[in-house]
Amino acid sequence: MHLNFIALAVPLFLLFMALEYRYALKKNRPVFHWRESIANLNVGIAERLCDLLTSGSFFFVFLWLHRHYAWLDIQPTVLTWILLFLVTDLVWYWYHRFGHVVNLFWSAHVVHHQSEDFNYTVSARITVFQSVLRGLFWSVLPLIGFPPHMITLLLLIHGAYPFFTHTQLIGKLGWLEYVLVTPSHHRVHHSSNPEYLDKNYGDVLIIWDKLFGTFKAEDQTPVYGLTQPLNSHSFLWQHFHFFMELCIAVKRAPGLLHKIKLLFGKPDTVDASIRPVLERKFQRKKKPTAPSAPLLKAISVQTAFTLAILFFTILFSYYLQPLQLLIAAVFIFLSVIATGAMLEQKQWVFPLEYIRLLLLCLFLCVTVPNKYVWLCSTSLLLVLLLYYQSLKSRYYALYPAS
Repeated sequence: MHLNFIALAVPLFLLFMALEYRYALKKNRPVFHWRESIANLNVGIAERLCDLLTSGSFFFVFLWLHRHYAWLDIQPTVLTWILLFLVTDLVWYWYHRFGHVVNLFWSAHVVHHQSEDFNYTVSARITVFQSVLRGLFWSVLPLIGFPPHMITLLLLIHGAYPFFTHTQLIGKLGWLEYVLVTPSHHRVHHSSNPEYLDKNYGDVLIIWDKLFGTFKAEDQTPVYGLTQPLNSHSFLWQHFHFFMELCIAVKRAPGLLHKIKLLFGKPDTVDASIRPVLERKFQRKKKPTAPSAPLLKAISVQTAFTLAILFFTILFSYYLQPLQLLIAAVFIFLSVIATGAMLEQKQWVFPLEYIRLLLLCLFLCVTVPNKYVWLCSTSLLLVLLLYYQSLKSRYYALYPAS
């Protein structure tokens, strides 16, 4: 059986999140908040799915670049593995730094910094756009001459380390603070304190920050999130708010040169007054009320179900036909959008739920092309639609449009 064991990363990282949560409870450290954690997981689910769809493509891009344009013919040895690690970490530093100081790249990276929590769930906040953008940066590695199989293997290992730097429960780590990016260093990076802004871009090694003048030690309590808090858990708003702000700012800018300068300028060059205008247009006028117990349960169950679908989609990806993979991908994306809409108590969540139900039945029919499966799926769909109609009126009464 040909399984994609990358899927095991999903339950493994969830296990570490659960362990951190239990330890935080034991130490009476309120570092987890339910809405934030669900929103963080939503972003992570979409990124894992996008990575499944793009990582294979980039392997072939790396292969093509290496075959036709490699400057050197590097063979795998102990020294070249060490060299690849150092070059990869250096490329990451600059990819990460550009992600903070160039508006076009910040529009993709901003999602990672929106959470006002700082725990292992925050490490999941890697956007669907970043999975493509970082692949473009990694393309320099095959151009240098590193073989694609070396790059792919190292990126898997290299990408796992930052997960463990997203925590408030580990203090300073002695002499390791001089060499590695530690939780203390990364807390500085995620904070919105003025003295901590644009610091500690490293991924595994902190030496690059010290070399290029962007290092800052943790000497004050960090305040997490954006300098202008987002105050929203909507999956769509989190992903597109800064992109829309940038588009409006570019549209307003006089002349082509000013527009280009704005695209490649720093985030603070975008007029901060644009976001409130967009919020009035696309966001709720009133802050969402405290969710009822049934809504809390529904969101939690939906998140768990979406995680399960993601896990099995990745695990059996080699056996899925393109149509099956497409249906599963659309279902997962609509699920995280719907969960975000439920967190924000949006009324348009129900049309999304109807489409999700239809996709679920369609997947069953495509996977098992049998008339009895079609009949059962259609019957189940009708029953669930009737049930959702009964929920709809209660939901609208509890959470009216605003």
